[in-house]
Amino acid sequence: MTDPNVPAPPNSDEKRPEPSVERSYSAPDNVLKDAANQGSGWERSTLEKLAFAALDEQRAARRWRNFTRLAWLLLFAAAGWMLFSRSTPSADPSTPHTAVVEIRGEIASGGDASAESVVSAMRGALEDKGSQALVLLISSPGGSPVQAGIINDEITRLKALHKKPVYAVVEESCASAAYYVAAAADQIYVDKASIVGSIGVLMDGFGFTGLMEKLGVERRLMTAGANKGFLDPFSPQTEAQRAHAQTMLNQIHQQFIDVVKKGRGARLKETPEMFSGLFWTGQQAVEMGLADGLGTLDQVARDVVKAEDIVDYTRRENLAERLAKRFGAALGEGGVNALRSAPGLR
Repeated sequence: MTDPNVPAPPNSDEKRPEPSVERSYSAPDNVLKDAANQGSGWERSTLEKLAFAALDEQRAARRWRNFTRLAWLLLFAAAGWMLFSRSTPSADPSTPHTAVVEIRGEIASGGDASAESVVSAMRGALEDKGSQALVLLISSPGGSPVQAGIINDEITRLKALHKKPVYAVVEESCASAAYYVAAAADQIYVDKASIVGSIGVLMDGFGFTGLMEKLGVERRLMTAGANKGFLDPFSPQTEAQRAHAQTMLNQIHQQFIDVVKKGRGARLKETPEMFSGLFWTGQQAVEMGLADGLGTLDQVARDVVKAEDIVDYTRRENLAERLAKRFGAALGEGGVNALRSAPGLR
């Protein structure tokens, strides 16, 4: 018998109840589609923004590269213009004008005031049909008598060839070789405080023979020719050599005097000191006949030439020529130094 209070054993044939399992329910299909559409739209918008930003950045970088290249091109063009360009007349040469050529600094071969540069500029100025006259604007303490003589002779030749007057206008100074040049002008105008004159010639140097004797230093100079060591600062100077040098100086000085007398003529009020090498103010120079009057470039162009337009024909070296000269000089100096340092023949 079965006790009703005791539960019956499970029947194997009966189905056991399945254990409870949590179930997840999906959203409806239309909800999923809306969510998907919203998600894909946000991503597309973000990608589009990123793509446009990248394109804008590329355009900006390309514009900056183009600007940089253009800037470098302009820089190289400006540098090339500065290197190779020469100064040109500042006005239309065909119109009536006063031509100007500047002579500034030392008159020497290879410089801005060399005979080659000045003569070339004077030729261009006087050959121009519009130029009414040539004004030499001078501010120079002097220099080489050879270079000054070449310019002086060319002034005389060009005046006769072109039938145009040549005037000299002095600014700071017109001394020694500079006055040698100015003497060929038809008229000379100065400022009352300008320095004018110094009609003389000099040859300078040093002698160290006494000092070498005190130091016990012996000069060993070998020459072929008794006067080959003439003016050597470490060798004594003989009376014959001194007399020879003085003869040369006197001859060049007389050439200078002759040029001044020829150029100034009866306007000179000659005094014993006039050709002694002294220099005077512009006001004194006018009184002595070394200059014709007081005046500036503008005054001479306006009142004497009667052509107020001024055109500068001065020939100036460009930067490339200056660099080439300096490089050539440095190269030549290096070669000379190398030869000097080379061991002697044995």
